[in-house]
Amino acid sequence: MKKKFGLSAQIFLGLVLGSLFGYFFPEIGAKLKPLGDAFIRMIKMIVVPLIFTTLVMGIAGTGDFKKLGRLGGKAIIWFEVATTVALAIGLITVNLIEPGVGINIPLPADGSTQMAASKSIDMVEYILHIIPTNIVDACVRADMLQIIFFTCFFGVGVAHIGKDAEIIVNVCRSIAEAMFKVTHYVMMLAPIGIFAMISYTIGNFGLAMLIPLGKLFISLVVAVSAFLLLLIICASLITKINLFHLIKALREPLILAFSTASSEAALPLVMQRLEEVGVPKHIVTFVIPTGYSFNLDGSTLYSALALIFIAQLYGVDIPLGQQLLIMLSLMLSTKGIAGVPGASFIVIAATATAFGLPADGIAIILGIDRILDMIRTLCNVLGNCVATIVVACWEKELTKEQFNESYEKNFNA
Repeated sequence: MKKKFGLSAQIFLGLVLGSLFGYFFPEIGAKLKPLGDAFIRMIKMIVVPLIFTTLVMGIAGTGDFKKLGRLGGKAIIWFEVATTVALAIGLITVNLIEPGVGINIPLPADGSTQMAASKSIDMVEYILHIIPTNIVDACVRADMLQIIFFTCFFGVGVAHIGKDAEIIVNVCRSIAEAMFKVTHYVMMLAPIGIFAMISYTIGNFGLAMLIPLGKLFISLVVAVSAFLLLLIICASLITKINLFHLIKALREPLILAFSTASSEAALPLVMQRLEEVGVPKHIVTFVIPTGYSFNLDGSTLYSALALIFIAQLYGVDIPLGQQLLIMLSLMLSTKGIAGVPGASFIVIAATATAFGLPADGIAIILGIDRILDMIRTLCNVLGNCVATIVVACWEKELTKEQFNESYEKNFNA
């Protein structure tokens, strides 16, 4: 049976061939940058409609907020606390390990990174800038902070207009699906774009450029491991349940999520396993799908880590205040992207542009993005399962005795 040569393998091959081509033919490789630039421009054209529609779906598409009641409120509180901790761990890890430091790729000559490089920022003025005076102008300039601000208010407004909201949510869903399809088409060109960007980078800076990619992988593994350990310990203390047992119960869906790099692929099996450890069906069917939009621990952690990594590659010093603004932006812009291959890459591209970071650095990361995606997807799935257990216990619909009894019966027999 013939094995399919998938996109991930093609991207990895583009990385390897591009590295070799840039090393052996540096003069030609240095001239391939326009091909890489074309790929980056195609990614950027997707950003505004994709972020707008997925955010509206995430906020308004969950249903009438009045009917969600206590269960929805508790779930959202846990989601936001978890994603904030994930972002903080991502930022701490990348600042401690500094995977991108030492390369010092020259900044673009167009001055686009001036804002990111500035060390003295008027925080009041910067926060006021987040509020758009003209949303069309914000879309034209791809100012993601202003677009996110408007979209959040718009999504809440849509959620409260009653039955007519279904039309808007359905339109957004259709546009989002179309943009995901466009993303798929653009990603098919990724091997060529990666080949060109890596050839250009290696041709100019040598094979030393591959060292930061290995350090980025190590940084993500360290950050995700630290986050999951902290999450499980804290959740176990809150619920009085040993949630390390949950990993054994979720072994198959976690392996499926890791190998496919898609949260959606593991969704049916995840819901089944959670019911088998004693979580009531109505909580599973509400918290898990909602978490797939609002609780993307792995994606948010990785996005923060990748953005600071890009800044380090170009020697851009981002002050603590601006890193906190990046956290706030990512908390909102990562909603609704789980299960879509390449979607985290779109969010990173959008946020990098919003904070004046060079977009060229994104293509360098994409060479190993499939491996990184497997790690962050596993984190997303396990994070949502822990959230479901916490909410069930918070609602007093799952006790330690019920969990242990169901676990012993179904997974420890």
